[in-house]
Amino acid sequence: MPRSAQNTMQASTTFVNIAAYKFVTLDDTAGQRPVFLDKCNALSLKGTILLSPEGINLFLAGTRHDIDAFLNWLRSDARFADLEVKESLSDGQPFNKMLVKLKREIITMKHPLIKPELGRAPVVEAHTLKRWLDQGHDDDGKPVVMMDTRNDFEVDVGTFDNTLDYRITKFSEFPDVVAAHREELKDKTVVTFCTGGIRCEKAAIYMKDVGYDSVYQLEGGILKYFEEVGGAHYTGDCFVFDQRTALNPQLEPSSAPTVCPNCQSVVSTREQLSPAYVADTSCPHCAT
Repeated sequence: MPRSAQNTMQASTTFVNIAAYKFVTLDDTAGQRPVFLDKCNALSLKGTILLSPEGINLFLAGTRHDIDAFLNWLRSDARFADLEVKESLSDGQPFNKMLVKLKREIITMKHPLIKPELGRAPVVEAHTLKRWLDQGHDDDGKPVVMMDTRNDFEVDVGTFDNTLDYRITKFSEFPDVVAAHREELKDKTVVTFCTGGIRCEKAAIYMKDVGYDSVYQLEGGILKYFEEVGGAHYTGDCFVFDQRTALNPQLEPSSAPTVCPNCQSVVSTREQLSPAYVADTSCPHCAT
């Protein structure tokens, strides 16, 4: 098919975007890499799959038929039979290529003793969290504090109201920062959250290990919260690592922020009004 015809077809197709992860022992990631890549290419999927000894993390987009075929294939492996997936739709393909990468960790924390496969920290589901936030405390009467485990530029696009944001620039900074604030949070219930659940799962386990008494992870992260209860107690959008840049609480691509192609910073709507912003060229962050 000519490239122009292919681009026209993609532009008129509704794409299903999926995000999923699972902590599970994978002994042969190098051998599995070409298997995953061949399967995704055969189904015309694009996106990124991370394989590591601790599990799998994936962001893929394709037609409904091809995404379902991939998930049926993946879940036929007993290790992934219970894989939970977050979905959203887009009018175009948000990824440029298909990549399968090998990593030491599917989310880098640099604490190898944290093994979610051996047991998760307590979880709170979206409807329960909304009820806690509505009433201002959990079911035991403790004040609820939201803790964002994402990087600072992601938080700037949107986050829960009154959240704790420690301005980390990479997830490996999180352990030292959160350990330093344990005493000030000892009488509160802390709910960790991130985009899809993977970071807050590791974060909550670590926090339990260093002495936090009442800590939960938001099941499925922000994307699952949007899917189940919408944008209650949340301001802004949710940054995603593809060409959509961000999703609103209706899980639709947001036109508000964009990503600078020069420095890869997220450029807010207000920053786009700056004289230092040149579309598709540079932004105010380039000069800092």
